[in-house]
Amino acid sequence: MQPFHIDGESKWYPQQMLMRLGQDAPTHLTTLGNLDLLALSKTGFFCSARCPGHVILSAYDQAARWRDAERCIISGFHSPVEQECLRILLRGTPPIIVCPARTLPQRIPAEWQTPLAAGRLLILSGFTAAEKRVTTELATRRNELVAALADEVCIVHAAVGGHLEKLTPHVRAWGIRLDSPQLQPADHD
Repeated sequence: MQPFHIDGESKWYPQQMLMRLGQDAPTHLTTLGNLDLLALSKTGFFCSARCPGHVILSAYDQAARWRDAERCIISGFHSPVEQECLRILLRGTPPIIVCPARTLPQRIPAEWQTPLAAGRLLILSGFTAAEKRVTTELATRRNELVAALADEVCIVHAAVGGHLEKLTPHVRAWGIRLDSPQLQPADHD
C-alpha cells in the first residue's frame, strides 16, 4: 500500500475541513488507507497527556463503547490515554482515522497492519515530508485538523490553560457538538 496525496482540487479533499479552517487548512493531505472513511460521521477524540486516574478509566470505558458501537473515531492518538484507547479500538472493528502531528510514519506499527489491510484504518497527515518530529506547534495544528474533520468532539480531559482547552472555542464556533464533562460552556464564553 502506497501513500496517496490529496490537494485542494481532489474529490477526496474534505470540504468541511476547508470551510472550518479557511486559509489555515493544509494545502495537501497525505494518506494511507481507506479514503472512504473520510465520508463517515466521525467523533474527534482528545485527552491531555496528564489527567486524573478516574478520567483515565472513564476514557477506556468510552473507547470500549465506541468500539462496540463501531463508531468512527478520529484522533492523533498521541497522549498515553489516547494511545491506550487506540489499542482498545483496534481490538474491535470500528473505523479509525489516525492523524499524526508530523508526516506519515515510515514504519506502520504491526497492530495497525490488519485494520489497514481490512480497510478500516486511515492514516492522514496534513504535514510535509520535512516535518518528521512532533512539536507543540504541529500538535496544535493537528488538533485543529482533527476537530475540523469531526462531526462531534469528545475531550475527555483538557489541562487548564493547555492546548486542548484553547481548542474548545474553535469547536464551538464551528458548531460542532462538544462532549466534555470537564469543560462547561459558561467557563469559556
